[in-house]
Amino acid sequence: MRLPLPLFILLASTSLAAAQTPKPELISPQVKAAVDKAVGWLIRQQKSAGHIVDEKSDAKPRRGDLPSHSAAMTSLALMGLASVGHMPDDPTPEGQACGKALRYVVEGVEPDENGYLGRSDRSRMYGHGIISLMLGEMVGHSPDEATDKRLRKQLEGAIQLIIRSQQVPKSEANRGGWRYEPSSSDSDISVSVWQVMALRAAKNAGFEVPKGAIDNAVAYIKRSYRVERDSNGNPKSDAAAFSYEPYGGRQTFSTTAAGLLSLQVCGQYEAPEVLGSANWLLKSPPEINEPWFFYGCYYYAQGMYQRGGDHAATARQKTEQTLIASQSPDGSWYPRNGNEKSAGAVYATSLALLSLSVHHHFLPIYQK
Repeated sequence: MRLPLPLFILLASTSLAAAQTPKPELISPQVKAAVDKAVGWLIRQQKSAGHIVDEKSDAKPRRGDLPSHSAAMTSLALMGLASVGHMPDDPTPEGQACGKALRYVVEGVEPDENGYLGRSDRSRMYGHGIISLMLGEMVGHSPDEATDKRLRKQLEGAIQLIIRSQQVPKSEANRGGWRYEPSSSDSDISVSVWQVMALRAAKNAGFEVPKGAIDNAVAYIKRSYRVERDSNGNPKSDAAAFSYEPYGGRQTFSTTAAGLLSLQVCGQYEAPEVLGSANWLLKSPPEINEPWFFYGCYYYAQGMYQRGGDHAATARQKTEQTLIASQSPDGSWYPRNGNEKSAGAVYATSLALLSLSVHHHFLPIYQK
């Protein structure tokens, strides 16, 4: 499977819902039915070795030389399944499938001497962030002791690599972020959000993450917020977007939703950039045919949920209506636009599950 370079653009949690908002029914029958169908479809895509991908081939992969992006894609699928309650240590058929997927990643990925996880399946730092995030969320849920031990060792090395790669000398604009390789001297919001999420998940799981790494990442993300500021550095507008790179690049629905969620994950719940991007998204909701819809919908659903109040209620209604209406009869979703289209149905279905899971509260990083 050959995925477009910016495939893994962006992933990422916590605020108080406004007291005046009526509490809606927790999970509607329509959403539950959509989730159950999606879970069944994803599990049917699992190969005998444990990976969850679109490819029909069931050839046995070699450790350290996995099918392209298969570890990253399996990690994304595993997070989608876990987000609605199917954990690798569950005795259910779904739990057993998740356990098999986790073993595929932990046993199949061969970190290099620096702890880099993105080489085995050629998913680079995008995949490194996704796999690391998944490992952080699965701490304590391995199906057996050997898998848990290997998982923790891989995660420790992976987090250290993220920290070291952030410290590569960069220009002022790019400082604090990440890009395609550990040695990259530039940054973008897409790769950076994955690493931020992984750091937060590892910290939640008890791993040591330096405060400076989070502070530098926050500063980098805030430099990507495109708004005119006053002499004190405060935004002059109460609604603005995040761009793909600091001081320039595309300002889109997906980059804005990613910026919103990543700052919340770092504890910046009341930062002006959070308030402004949530307001911008309230006025610019996602449309199924726009580029990177499934990315954007994922960050939008999770980020606006964290914001609470009218932002959360509006995003929930839009997300559920759009995804339920666009789900295929077999339970999958398929991207409709641009480069995202070539990412495939496992990718889209995994992100759709994560978008619909905001009220399940199974994964620690997405809890309030």
